[in-house]
Amino acid sequence: MIQPNFVILFVANPPDSAAFYSGLLGKQPVENSATFAMFILDNGWKLGLWAKHNVEPAATVTGGGTEVVFTVGSYDAVREACAEWTARGLPIAQPVTQMDFGLTFVALDPDGHRLRVFARPPA
Repeated sequence: MIQPNFVILFVANPPDSAAFYSGLLGKQPVENSATFAMFILDNGWKLGLWAKHNVEPAATVTGGGTEVVFTVGSYDAVREACAEWTARGLPIAQPVTQMDFGLTFVALDPDGHRLRVFARPPA
């Protein structure tokens, strides 16, 4: 069975976006050029950053139409991540909020991509 393991975000400037995500993820990209950057995370998941002006076929939608989701282990970890990302200057599109699936918040990257952090309700 085919399973996804890689997501690509269309960005204005891959090197600038790579610097942003390096700070956020605490790791360096394995590839970083003027048109593409890629991170391989410890769980094997890959994050690509592709220059939106080079995407083929051309992208009709960029930033904000989807979310990159970070699952954390506790409500305290959600609050801590929000405080850390706020201190880093990330715009917060949704403050820490209780929703039916757990506690969550949404920040934005420099291209307007939504970054959701959440934790499931305690058992």
